[in-house]
Amino acid sequence: MTASTFVFVPGAGSNSFTWAPMQRELALRGHRSLAVDLPGHGFGATFPAAYQAPQDLAALATTPSAMAGIGHADNVAHVLDVVRRVREHGPVILVGHSRGGLTLTGVANAAPELVDRLVYISAWCCAADTPAGYQASAENASSALNDVGGLLAANPMELGALRFNWRTADPALLAILREAVLADGTDDEFHGYLNTLEPDESLDAGEERADPETWGRVPRTYVRLTADRAMPIALQDRFIADADELTPDNPFDVRSLDVSHAAVLVRPEETAALLSSLVRV
Repeated sequence: MTASTFVFVPGAGSNSFTWAPMQRELALRGHRSLAVDLPGHGFGATFPAAYQAPQDLAALATTPSAMAGIGHADNVAHVLDVVRRVREHGPVILVGHSRGGLTLTGVANAAPELVDRLVYISAWCCAADTPAGYQASAENASSALNDVGGLLAANPMELGALRFNWRTADPALLAILREAVLADGTDDEFHGYLNTLEPDESLDAGEERADPETWGRVPRTYVRLTADRAMPIALQDRFIADADELTPDNPFDVRSLDVSHAAVLVRPEETAALLSSLVRV
């Protein structure tokens, strides 16, 4: 087997481009990596003309989405195909941020032999409950994302997808969003991050939980982001505790970084150093 390859799975509204700074840092440390575009993302994403300036909010609410009909199972199948191909060239370290953790769990449930390590970076890791259950839990009650419903640009049930207007000019809404995802960043970093996001995301997060017989065999690391106000630290710690209870003989290797939800992507140096330390020479 040759050198390990990091395979990155983005979070909600994100794409492979989001991981470019992280990949640069890892390349400078001598590591190989690949970032995935989930179905309906990247250059396959929907960017309605109404999303451009000047925005037409009425048209934005009704323009069809390529994301309609795409769900959790599609994401898992896509990443499984990528991981199979990468695994032909050496060990795979599968890394997910935020909602990307749901896909990590699905891949390891289906084919643990293809993954040498899972790394959840403030990511969803459902072991004792479904994503909807964790979403409604007391541990998630303090999430600042609970106050950004005004970003929704369409009726999800009519559109068949979630559509967010990241280009809103509402100063109050932007202030809440910044507090949620990048409170430790500058204005330019925050606006730059928003411009990497896509308006549409899948409605279907699935109901998959970690399988102790398959997922439970894979070594795993959880990177806690202690300044994360989108994914409360209480929820991150519950993910870790529930997973460790499910597979006590294979607990999480837990690391912590004192940064916000998006800072790991905007300023990736510290996270890249952590990931680099996970590679077995």
